[in-house]
Amino acid sequence: MSAGQRRLDIEEIGDVTVAKFVDKKILDENNIQVIGNQLFGLVEEDGRKKIILDFSNVEYLSSAALGKLITMDKKVKTSGGKLRLCTIRPDIYEVFAITRLNKLFDIRDDQQAALAGF
Repeated sequence: MSAGQRRLDIEEIGDVTVAKFVDKKILDENNIQVIGNQLFGLVEEDGRKKIILDFSNVEYLSSAALGKLITMDKKVKTSGGKLRLCTIRPDIYEVFAITRLNKLFDIRDDQQAALAGF
């Protein structure tokens, strides 16, 4: 995968994989496809079990991106892993709340909180 296509910064902290979104706006269908493939690859190809998605850079998120997150959550749970989301801006969190996805996802305030007790 070319560097130009990388939409996630991946960091290993112990046995936890932290994926930080590079883009401020996750709106473009092609980007969302690339992000989805990279996320799914963490589970399907790399066999990662503990994954944190860090939204600290994200200012805008489309509903198509939410769909990828739901699919990611299913893949992680099916593989016996855990997925946590962290550092979500209040206006984006509101979208999670309206769609009741805040009940589906394990959302923490920041990366430190997300790592705690993993």
